[in-house]
Amino acid sequence: MLIAATESEERITTAHRAKLAYVYVRQSTAGQVRQHQESTQLQYRLVERAALLGWPRDRIEVIDDDLGKSGASSDARYGFQRLIAEIGLGKAGLVLSLDASRLARNNRDLASTSGTVLLVRSPYRRWRTIVRPRCLS
Repeated sequence: MLIAATESEERITTAHRAKLAYVYVRQSTAGQVRQHQESTQLQYRLVERAALLGWPRDRIEVIDDDLGKSGASSDARYGFQRLIAEIGLGKAGLVLSLDASRLARNNRDLASTSGTVLLVRSPYRRWRTIVRPRCLS
């Protein structure tokens, strides 16, 4: 489901804003980091997007430890592991990523993001909000 930015903002609650916003930055290879610097800079500018959504700058954390690492597995992606830990501790109200493949390329890793709001950009340059409620078991 694609939704407009204003609808995205409506889905973010005060409870989300009481927590931290995380910007996850990743490129798959060292070559991409060198050759596609505009993509990396675009990912860093997601901090501005979080601020526009109501997060003060000091409550926005950038995780860029995984630059040059493939998204095929989370095993060696310590930035992603840190992000999942922060989500698990209930610290994340928002996770911003340029697209879902920056976060994870498999459902097992993406399932770890339950309980937060993910804001990712679709291939059509529209923002997609994914509200991931915690699964009750």
